[in-house]
Amino acid sequence: MDCRIQVEVALASDAGATCVELELTAGATVGDAIAASPFAGAQPAAIAIYGELVAAGRQLRDGERVELLQNLVVDPKTARRRRAQASED
Repeated sequence: MDCRIQVEVALASDAGATCVELELTAGATVGDAIAASPFAGAQPAAIAIYGELVAAGRQLRDGERVELLQNLVVDPKTARRRRAQASED
């Protein structure tokens, strides 16, 4: 009997996140999920599961979401300051 798990792979970008759901064999790793996704060629700055950094060799559990994270384009404090200044005008 072949056990399967359902996982989600999300690619974060400036425009938002794009997600795909995958069905993999139990015992699949984060790297396996990325390779099976349309984001296989992506060069993420980091990989996380629910916001916690993980290695590509980590074994996945049913229902988890793999997040491919990009570098920040703007420092969050700078962005907040710009929004506050714009709202004052």
